[in-house]
Amino acid sequence: MPGHVDYALARRAVLRDYQRGSLTRVDVCDAHPELLRAGRHVGEDAGRTCPVCRRGNVRLVSYVYGDKLKAANGRCISSERELEKLGATHDEFACYVVEVCLECSWNHLDRRYLLGRRHAGEGAARIR
Repeated sequence: MPGHVDYALARRAVLRDYQRGSLTRVDVCDAHPELLRAGRHVGEDAGRTCPVCRRGNVRLVSYVYGDKLKAANGRCISSERELEKLGATHDEFACYVVEVCLECSWNHLDRRYLLGRRHAGEGAARIR
C-alpha cells in the first residue's frame, strides 16, 4: 500500500540484539513518561504480550504529524473518528503508531502511514 511503512524488521533486529546481549533492558525499555500516559489512557490493546518482559500486553498509541495540521500536529489520536475528521479536512499528514508496554516501558515504532484527501481511496490501515 502506498505511503505505508511497517517497522517489523527493525523491531526484530532490536529484539535480537537485546536477546544476544548487545543491548541492555535500559536501552530498549526507555518509554517517555508521556508515551506511557498515552498508552494507559488512550492506547488500544495490541493483542500481544510484551516481547521483553512477557508480563504486560502491548498498547498501541497513534500520533499525527503534518505541516498543515497546525494545533493537531504531534497530537495523540484516541479514535478512528478523529483520524477521519483530520483526513477530511487536510490534504496529507502522517500517522505514526507506537507500541508501548506499561509494565517495563518497552516501546517501538510499529508503523507509519499517510492519510488525508490525497490518500482517501487507498484503504490505508487505520489507527489500529
